[in-house]
Amino acid sequence: MSSGLWYDVSAPRYEAKKAKSIIHPFAVKGYTGMTVNPYQGCQHRCAYCYATYEWSPEFYDKVYAKSNAPEVLEKELQSWKASTINPMMVASATDAYQPAELRYGLTRKCVQVLQKYNVPYYVFTKSTIIERDLELHRRYARNCLVIWSITTANEKIRRIVEPGTPPAERIFAVIKKFTDAGVPCGINVDPIMPLVTDTDEELGAVVDRCKEAGVKYVFGAMLRMRDDIWDRMKLALRLLQVPDGERRYRQIYEIKEELSADAKQKYIACNKEYGKRVTDRLHEIIKSRGLCPDFPDHVRPQDIDRSCTGQMTMLSFVHRDI
Repeated sequence: MSSGLWYDVSAPRYEAKKAKSIIHPFAVKGYTGMTVNPYQGCQHRCAYCYATYEWSPEFYDKVYAKSNAPEVLEKELQSWKASTINPMMVASATDAYQPAELRYGLTRKCVQVLQKYNVPYYVFTKSTIIERDLELHRRYARNCLVIWSITTANEKIRRIVEPGTPPAERIFAVIKKFTDAGVPCGINVDPIMPLVTDTDEELGAVVDRCKEAGVKYVFGAMLRMRDDIWDRMKLALRLLQVPDGERRYRQIYEIKEELSADAKQKYIACNKEYGKRVTDRLHEIIKSRGLCPDFPDHVRPQDIDRSCTGQMTMLSFVHRDI
């Protein structure tokens, strides 16, 4: 995937396809769990995106809608072997509420299936489209958690590093509606980009907006580097006019040459001392505003409920909301 493909702000092409399975395991930072991704690809065009791999070279320009995702999800829950089920992440490799959701509505239908079977879930998003489903999540507030990914409250930065996302002003307005409605919410300031969003001013602006929006839990992590991410970040640093940005990034991430072939799909963390200094400062800022610098433990494993099986066919369930 070239840097040019990332920064092209034209709308992606949509294409429907069938999925053989929909529940998949995932692991991140030592945590293992399960995820449902109703879409493949994403319109947000974030320069730092971790989900852009060689197996999806058109990640920004073609979004696949897994048109049978709700049916497959229900079948997999019907045949779930254990009596309990861990929280499901919606979604781990795309934004489940990107603009494609306005056309296909697959996330809403998958969430309805999860609720039907008493499955706890997390939603990670940086979209305002989730506002359409406020009531859906509100009535399941005991068993769900919405995590908003906010990297910056600075419009100049946002327009360059994530041009397909809504402005922070609009996102925080939606977050306020969710917190006012009693839906548990958290903010993930991830990734924190060295030389771009790692200053007290930048971090403080995000945390202040979190407090105003009624969010209690705020946490974050430093940008991890990979070959394709590095290519995009070099362009982003130039567009942001970061003084000597590429050379300084090479120091921060200890990149001596271009990443070798065997490192192309491996993540590179920033210098430990640098990263710890920034994340420690973020924690201090969060606590100084009376907020919690940790991931909430609101959502826990639940007994799966199969009493609903057979009450209605999946076909009628899916098409009821179209």
